[in-house]
Amino acid sequence: MDTVTKRLIKELKNLQHSPNEQIPELHPISDDNLLEWKAVILGQEDSCYKGGRFELAITVPKTYPIQPPKIRFVTKICHPNVHFKTGEICLDLLKTEWSPAWTLQSACMAICLLLVQPEPSSPLNCDAANLLRCGDELGYKSLVQMYVNLYAKGQ
Repeated sequence: MDTVTKRLIKELKNLQHSPNEQIPELHPISDDNLLEWKAVILGQEDSCYKGGRFELAITVPKTYPIQPPKIRFVTKICHPNVHFKTGEICLDLLKTEWSPAWTLQSACMAICLLLVQPEPSSPLNCDAANLLRCGDELGYKSLVQMYVNLYAKGQ
């Protein structure tokens, strides 16, 4: 059994013993391919993403855990650090700051935190970032909630 398979089986067992309420789903898409995963994260109660269920697609490289997984939003979301069309996420952890100490679950938790604490200084969605940078909290929250209501409820 190769290193990536051993690591992913270990992570899967840990998930079964220590589930996380913020991440109600985190599992391989099929039993015969451990390199493609699905996650669902929930918008936190104290955020403008409250009530939203956001699906993530996770592609694990054969060099994992040395190299980070590729994670993107499948659910449309309005966020300064998420590309509107592709769902690509701008998060240092998924690029230069990755360490083998991180797991798929902890990476998903970091994405949950990013929803609450966006980084408008390194945007992939300039419209959302500009609202935050110019101090238009109400406009930003209204736009986010519109997207939550349109795309992230009732999945």
